[in-house]
Amino acid sequence: MGKDFISSLRPAIVLTILFAILLGLVYPMAMTGIGQTLFPSQANGSLVRDAGGRVIGSSIVGQAFASDRYFQTRPSAAGKGYDGLASSGSNLGPASQALVDRVKSDVAKRRAEGVAGPVPADLVTASGSGLDPDLSPEAAQAQVARVARVRGLAEAQVRALVDRAVERPLLGILGEPHINVLALNRQLDRLGQR
Repeated sequence: MGKDFISSLRPAIVLTILFAILLGLVYPMAMTGIGQTLFPSQANGSLVRDAGGRVIGSSIVGQAFASDRYFQTRPSAAGKGYDGLASSGSNLGPASQALVDRVKSDVAKRRAEGVAGPVPADLVTASGSGLDPDLSPEAAQAQVARVARVRGLAEAQVRALVDRAVERPLLGILGEPHINVLALNRQLDRLGQR
């Protein structure tokens, strides 16, 4: 029995080492090489840089815009807000009083900012990851009056900017129309400031 154990141990050790090298080194290095060669921007986080080359954000990870001068993103449940290391939903269900209180508070905040009519859901609810960089066109349009007033711009000019920023569904059917908030705010900065 001892001889059978030893003879079957050798192939197990060899296969363990082989698969450790293959799946622990070769495969990750191949995927990294392919990613860096074919999709360098995406492989490095889809970073957005300003004219000076300084990183100001990512096109695939939301960030908080606290100033009234900017379109604001949806609330984040990720840590203290848009913390990639704490990416997750709040896990609060529809019967949760904590969720109801938070949404009521966010609705009151949006009303104080001048949002009239129904408040778009994505202005008061977090995404599943807590890192969503996009808003619905309705949520962006709801903020136009505030942004135009604070920046001293015509509402029509800001509305037109929002309309141009809408990204349509892939092939016309995959996904929903959405607006990347960082891209919209960068275009807004190019319009002019007060």
